[in-house]
Amino acid sequence: MRIALLQTAGDPANEPAANLDRLAAAAARARAGGADLLVAPEMFLTGYAIGREAAEAKAEPADGVCAHRAAEIARANGIALVYGYPERGEDGRLYNAAILIDAEGRRLLNYRKTHLFAALDRSMFSAGTGTCETARLGPFTVGLLICYDVEFPEAARALALAGADLIIVPTANMKPYEPVSHLLVPARAYENGIYVAYANRCGREADLAYYGLSSVAGPAGGNLVMARIGEELVFAEIDITEIGAARSVNTHLRDRRPETYGALAGKAE
Repeated sequence: MRIALLQTAGDPANEPAANLDRLAAAAARARAGGADLLVAPEMFLTGYAIGREAAEAKAEPADGVCAHRAAEIARANGIALVYGYPERGEDGRLYNAAILIDAEGRRLLNYRKTHLFAALDRSMFSAGTGTCETARLGPFTVGLLICYDVEFPEAARALALAGADLIIVPTANMKPYEPVSHLLVPARAYENGIYVAYANRCGREADLAYYGLSSVAGPAGGNLVMARIGEELVFAEIDITEIGAARSVNTHLRDRRPETYGALAGKAE
């Protein structure tokens, strides 16, 4: 599978229609570059640091108008899409969400961010429940996390144990947290014997300076590709056979002893 990561600051006015136009243009470029999957950042449709009022005003259900337009973009370009958006849940709550749509325009996954980052997230969103859902995309079993989620080893491990070969992570990470791209993303891939695709925002928004450095990490260790700090569309090839090869050497999953530390998993500081 060939993956394209859209590293972007998004529309300056944070208008969903304009960002969907950006998604359509990126989908055409990604498909022309041979990509099967395009991943856009966290809260791509509306901007991230927009405040509760704007998030409320722009939120949609998972099957809303924007999702239908995105499905059309996927079908027209023959490419699967992942992007972040504010979801109005059926329970009336607001969630920081990401959606996976396949190349035929079908919604495969809708994920709600589980680990909310500081007041920035908590002032706008309710936390998701972390259902560990996966879907099949080509030869890969795929799961979703959002930004801060991937910094918790348990979140990636749970998806790996649920069968994920690829974890897709729409992100809006800011300075000074660059070590996440350099260290934690490849660590999550290596310790689980999987691929992790991490698509970050760039530029400035409110008082945030996003650092870019979108990356795809592989199961054998290290990043296969990493963007720079500005607007960029980057590509990476991933190979399902590398999962088995990596896990034959790095046996973390089968050597786990959860009976020795299960009680600690539920402890909070």
